[in-house]
Amino acid sequence: MPLRQQKMGGALVLAVTDDRIDAVSSIRFKDEVAAAARGGPSQVVLDLSRVEFIDSSGLGAIVAVMKVLSPEQQLDLANLAPIVDKVFRLTRMDSVFAIYPDVQTAIRAHVD
Repeated sequence: MPLRQQKMGGALVLAVTDDRIDAVSSIRFKDEVAAAARGGPSQVVLDLSRVEFIDSSGLGAIVAVMKVLSPEQQLDLANLAPIVDKVFRLTRMDSVFAIYPDVQTAIRAHVD
């Protein structure tokens, strides 16, 4: 699963370029995000703007990424499509992750 990486305001922004994070792609997704974030800045923002579908395997992969980050790193989520946002809220994962409407808001919140 290709990721677009960009440094913005001291944060590492990882944009998911696929439209699904599901059982087929979740292991590769987890490995690629973890590798990209390893040793990176204290804030990692996962930009999910292109993701239109996520299943329980995808949720599990995002949780697994959060767990492999160093204690000094924080994983924030941004740009969730309405259906993806609904999945996070129904599973109460919105209480585990900081979710922001866009990447810039996530970065500003981390600085404040």
